[in-house]
Amino acid sequence: MPDEEVLTVEETARYLRVHYKTVYTLIRTKKLKASKVGRQYRIKMEDIQSYLCP
Repeated sequence: MPDEEVLTVEETARYLRVHYKTVYTLIRTKKLKASKVGRQYRIKMEDIQSYLCP
């Protein structure tokens, strides 16, 4: 699993073509899985794909 692609909130927002605050809302409402690393969130590409295609 070391080949998993992990994105920041900003990278995820660019990928989804939404504002970064929307990504924070998706994380807060548990619609998008994320892991907290220090004070920042990291989102796995597979979790983004799961969000897009439930």
